Amino acid sequence: MTYANLIDVLRDRARARPTDRAFTFLPDGESEGETLTYGQLDAKARSIAASLAMHGLIPGERALLLYPPGLEFIAAFFGCLYAGIIAVPAYPPQPSQITRTLPRLLSILADADVAIVLCDATVSRAGKTMSAHAPALTNVPWLSTDRLGGLHADDWNESKIASDHLAFLQYTSGSTASPRGVMVSHANLLHNLAYARQQGRNGDDTISVSWLPVIHDMGLIEGVLQPIFAGYPAHLMAPASFLQRPMRWLRAISRYRATNSGAPNFAYDLCVRKVSDDQLRELDLSSWRVAYNGAEPIRSETLVSFYDRFRSAGFHWKSFFPVYGLAESTLLVSTGNQEYEPVVRDADAEQLADGRIVAPAFGSTVKTLVSSGPHTFGTRIIIVDPTTAVPCADGDVGEIWVSSPSVAQGYWRRDLSTAEIFRARLANGAGPFLRTGDLGAMIDGELFVTGRAKDVIVLRGYKYYPQDIELTVERQHPAIRAGCVAAFALDGGDGETVGVVMELDPRQLPIDRESRQRTFTEIVEAVRAAVATEHGVMLSVVAMAMVGGVPKTSSGKLRRSACRDALTDGSLEELARWTAVATFDSRSAVDLLRTGT
Repeated sequence: MTYANLIDVLRDRARARPTDRAFTFLPDGESEGETLTYGQLDAKARSIAASLAMHGLIPGERALLLYPPGLEFIAAFFGCLYAGIIAVPAYPPQPSQITRTLPRLLSILADADVAIVLCDATVSRAGKTMSAHAPALTNVPWLSTDRLGGLHADDWNESKIASDHLAFLQYTSGSTASPRGVMVSHANLLHNLAYARQQGRNGDDTISVSWLPVIHDMGLIEGVLQPIFAGYPAHLMAPASFLQRPMRWLRAISRYRATNSGAPNFAYDLCVRKVSDDQLRELDLSSWRVAYNGAEPIRSETLVSFYDRFRSAGFHWKSFFPVYGLAESTLLVSTGNQEYEPVVRDADAEQLADGRIVAPAFGSTVKTLVSSGPHTFGTRIIIVDPTTAVPCADGDVGEIWVSSPSVAQGYWRRDLSTAEIFRARLANGAGPFLRTGDLGAMIDGELFVTGRAKDVIVLRGYKYYPQDIELTVERQHPAIRAGCVAAFALDGGDGETVGVVMELDPRQLPIDRESRQRTFTEIVEAVRAAVATEHGVMLSVVAMAMVGGVPKTSSGKLRRSACRDALTDGSLEELARWTAVATFDSRSAVDLLRTGT
């Protein structure tokens, strides 16, 4: 069936299968909590839409959605769609981390020119207590949708929503810039959802499990909207449930015989490290056929180690779905299908630094790359020299440009950025294309993503990808937290140098001060030696931070530029720092920066 908008999709499901369960929430990651059938979700959405109209909102206005993990967010999201209101998903303010979480929220509130805040009763109470910190939060009305109880559902007046009407603003994660609202239309969503359904062959026999945050594009579209679009049940849990005990994710897949589930690369690594042999014997992962991996660089080591660890539990190598996507193209840009097997290619590291993927010469350093699959379903990818706007040859690294019905309408109220990013043209005038800011190469129709253009480190004309240095660093000591290392260029006066910040696990550190100081020194020496040996880079700064000290986006991506700024302006919460030059401070050995640690 062809749909004009996402409203028609849910209305169709509610008419045809009103009592079929659409969503189940696992409040602790294990036991079942609230559920929603298609009929119940439709009724709640109509109730919220009618209430929005009663508050005087008209189609095209924006509603900020602030919800803790659970199913009420889904009802509010569809309530906005039913009313023609543009949903703006965001994390609710965290009273315990007010200085870190509130600025982003206030920025979104102002940028989107929000007309109302939708939340549940718990968030409403928290919001009121923070009015002294942020008066702007009280300048718009708040509506606790969980208190409506289906009220006014029959008062909803359905109006025709065009396919080009904006469905929601997906605020970018801000990994290299301030968050910007990506304008995603119903047409963008319908194309992207159809693309994902085709690649995964999703349908009546599909079952999903997701712990990804629903305010982020992958968690929202794969975890919530794709199940409704393709008509299969979804089981959701809070991100914290997974992070606290990764086994909960795999146990839910095993318990519900899930076929579809995925996460960023770090989650697979975490499972390898945290799931014990006894826990492994509990699992049956043979039903898992779409294990998507995206949102951050995909490492071949991760795929291999996860497969080696969990194949005894029935996990199949072909289940891996490496994915490339971004909010500016709704979500999905490239991936494989059910017949696809991950493509892994060894590249000459020195040639890669020069911008070309070629087979490694004998004795050269090898960099292993994972393909993010081919492009299809009306989506076109070209690799472009960002300086000349001329397409690159097969195997040459350049900026990834995309043309697709999934490409969003632009950035909310940012005409210049929209023209630059969403309306790019080749030197010959062909276009428009979306400039992703990511680097990669096409080889035999496969996309190999190599890094983020703004994160690439250039030393003496030689390019280094920070994720390579970060992987080397995190392997040097058990106290270094995986996925919590940031490498970046620094201005050393005589040119760029390289700094590294890493989070340390306090459980892996000695308790007494003297022993801890020795451990810090050992870590620095191991890190410096490894980076110099493997990459030929002499680090100028090695800083060790507390848990949570390395800035990340809402989706878990490293904010390298923000980490660099925090290091240089003194706002980084450090445990210790080693500095090789006097540019940053005068120390030439590891100094303890905090007493009592």
